[in-house]
Amino acid sequence: MSVRNELDKFGKYVVQQSRSNLTRKGKKDTGDLYKYLGYDLFVSKTESSFSLSFKMSDYGQFIDKGVKGVSSSAKAPKSPYKFGTGTGIKGGLTNGIDRWVSRKRIQFQDRKSGKFMSYKQTAYLIRNSIWNKGIETTNFFTDPFERAFKRLPDDLVESFGLEIDNLFTK
Repeated sequence: MSVRNELDKFGKYVVQQSRSNLTRKGKKDTGDLYKYLGYDLFVSKTESSFSLSFKMSDYGQFIDKGVKGVSSSAKAPKSPYKFGTGTGIKGGLTNGIDRWVSRKRIQFQDRKSGKFMSYKQTAYLIRNSIWNKGIETTNFFTDPFERAFKRLPDDLVESFGLEIDNLFTK
């Protein structure tokens, strides 16, 4: 086994398991996060240096780590992200939820009259709940990455040792 093969195996495993987690946890709405999840492996011409990077849609980190709410952090207690800090995209949550509610055709019913609320009213209620309670941590990417990383050193050390031997024999 070469270092290149071990890193390639590592990248494939993390992406495949992350995609499985997205599907299993019901986080595959439009499929963009699933579709654009991948990795790049860069190897120098002499194969003396390697670089492995993972790529995903921008919001993937929020789905993975979760987001603390303004009034509660119970859904994502260890998340580095929090609503209401002013660092995010202005109107990002509003636009996202509005599009999601319209796409899924979700309409709540008014408790008193029994009439269906408009998409805007439904989106407001959902958005308000998410803003206050946050987004739950899924670790769809973190868990497979950590599992693969724990297995990586032994395989990589073994492969790297074989490559060093090959260099000395040549």
